[in-house]
Amino acid sequence: MSTISESELLAKVPSQLYINGQWVDAAGGKTVDVHDPATGLVIKSIADASPADGMKALDAAVAAQDAWAATAPRVRGEILRKAFDRVQELKDEFALLMTLEMGKPLSEAIGEVNYGSEFLRWFSEEAVRITGRYGTNPEGTGRTIVTQMPVGPCYLITPWNFPLAMATRKIAPALAAGCTVVVKPATLTPLTTLYFVKILEECGVPAGVVNVFTTSTTAEVSDPIVTDKRLRKLSFTGSTGVGQSLMKLATENMLRTSMELGGNAPFLVFEDADLDKAVDGVMIAKFRNIGQACTAANRVIVHESVAEAFAQKVTERVKAMKIGRGTEDGVSIGPLIDSKAVAKAAQLVQDAVSKGASVLTGGKAIDGAGTFYEPTVLTGVTAAADIMTEEIFGPVLSITTFTTEEEGIAIANDTEYGLIGYVYTEDFKRGQRLIEKLQTGMMGLNAGVISNASAPFGGVKMSGLGREGGFEGINEYLSTKYTMTPNPFA
Repeated sequence: MSTISESELLAKVPSQLYINGQWVDAAGGKTVDVHDPATGLVIKSIADASPADGMKALDAAVAAQDAWAATAPRVRGEILRKAFDRVQELKDEFALLMTLEMGKPLSEAIGEVNYGSEFLRWFSEEAVRITGRYGTNPEGTGRTIVTQMPVGPCYLITPWNFPLAMATRKIAPALAAGCTVVVKPATLTPLTTLYFVKILEECGVPAGVVNVFTTSTTAEVSDPIVTDKRLRKLSFTGSTGVGQSLMKLATENMLRTSMELGGNAPFLVFEDADLDKAVDGVMIAKFRNIGQACTAANRVIVHESVAEAFAQKVTERVKAMKIGRGTEDGVSIGPLIDSKAVAKAAQLVQDAVSKGASVLTGGKAIDGAGTFYEPTVLTGVTAAADIMTEEIFGPVLSITTFTTEEEGIAIANDTEYGLIGYVYTEDFKRGQRLIEKLQTGMMGLNAGVISNASAPFGGVKMSGLGREGGFEGINEYLSTKYTMTPNPFA
């Protein structure tokens, strides 16, 4: 366990932009403050990039693209492997940094370091496995050659809720494929990404291959990059609304896009479920990251015959959760990211109650420093409640009931989103049916956490397109090229 102090750690984190292998100030010396959501205090001031700074970052990525694409896959992979080892060595520092800027409990931050760094190791191994094919066409008149080429310069926009994992999940496959990148971390939580890019620099990433900027004027800086003809790929994780706007911009130059957008995850508990396992699953599926995850269980849909028992067990667990700054021992509920998040949670709870729901525990914002909201359990949530259609992004567990398998599936699918669903049942055939019936890109069958670097992460419907992680993840950064040559024997 690292003994570094918070002030010592923050002093190690770069406060500048990283462009073409150099740490530089923003144009005009502009800065933006980063706050600790547990206290509301400023913990660091960092460079606030202008549109001109953003274009310099793209210029650097474009200039470095050909040389990086020509770099041997083994070399690219070894750099990623070195970065994995280094992040593991600094695990405690990265975890503390995430807790300071985002608020999640330290134990969860450690988990994110393990999860996030695994993308570096996974794609270090995938870099050398990019393959094509060669063969005779059916007519025998020629030879078919299929090759995989790097897409080209990429623009990667990451969210605030998983500051390390969302960066590594995009950067690692891009570098493995031979693409250069411009990275824009969330203004609310940029420090972890800045520290990570410093590690990449130490591990030998050439100048221009990775560029990062932070900005308080995201649209002004991003739009010229997205519409620049030299950019070839856009990857975004965030809200569906912003994703739609970016998709429209991306059509100007027909960019390759990956969109990991909003969720409205159903958590189905059937009458034959092991309730203790289901409670364990929903506690982590709902309250991990203080409920601030696109994969969080948004709608807990429980068979009416076990709903009361399930609600009682869940409420007992929730009442025992310790609230506080994520650095404190035993804390499982840290602050929400900002006051807007607290207001949204409060509004959704109030709306649900006004439409018939009951509060079993919690249900209020916590007065004092920081942006805290009580972990909450609601029962009797009706279809009319906003919480059934809007992503909560907070520690609010809402329970509604169903009577038949068909009704449960219908409630689960009654949403424009389709990122992930959770199913708890001891009936193997029912589990198989749900794999085919649940309209989501991912599913946890008797499992409350399923994210893994080796598996494809992504959704359907308004939850986005493309996949991150797994064998599929590197393909998002590769372009398939077909070449025909004449029959060499003719």
